[in-house]
Amino acid sequence: MYDNIQDLRKAALSCERCGLARTRTNVVFGVGLETADVMFIGEGPGKNEDLQGEPFVGRAGELLDKMLIAAGFSRDKNIYIANMVKCRPPENRDPHPEEIDACIGFLKNQVKLIKPRYIVCLGRVAAQNIISKDIKITKTHGEFVEKNGVFMMATFHPAALLRNPNNKPDAFDDLLKLRDRLEEESRK
Repeated sequence: MYDNIQDLRKAALSCERCGLARTRTNVVFGVGLETADVMFIGEGPGKNEDLQGEPFVGRAGELLDKMLIAAGFSRDKNIYIANMVKCRPPENRDPHPEEIDACIGFLKNQVKLIKPRYIVCLGRVAAQNIISKDIKITKTHGEFVEKNGVFMMATFHPAALLRNPNNKPDAFDDLLKLRDRLEEESRK
């Protein structure tokens, strides 16, 4: 366990705990406010993320940023974004369980250091590994679950929204629910 985000990032950048290290271009550690109340977590980096070393920078990331800004969030000002695995699975496949197991310690350490009050899981893979193995995004998106003092919510992965734009309004409503909860808390 690392005591600061810089040492944790340094350890992640040199990690070779699983086979994904052999095929990566860059480790995709995470970006945003390191004291954020809200942390967004995806499953793993895609091609653009692997090339740039930053999460959610491709077409899905552009959509996510537009939705976040419209709901009052910004990776520069009030959120942190990371992935369960820090290296790109080949062909953007789901990370294998052993890859998640090898990398999840980095994410747990990120959560411990950032201390978010809310975690938003982007997509099925993140939600099933962080919230509940039985979660169904289409049925439970936007619902808050408390675990260890942190409120967690699953919503649609932005890449899935590009494939099925009919879910965009639901995903945006999920972000608005989160924003409304944060605003309500700040008034107390």
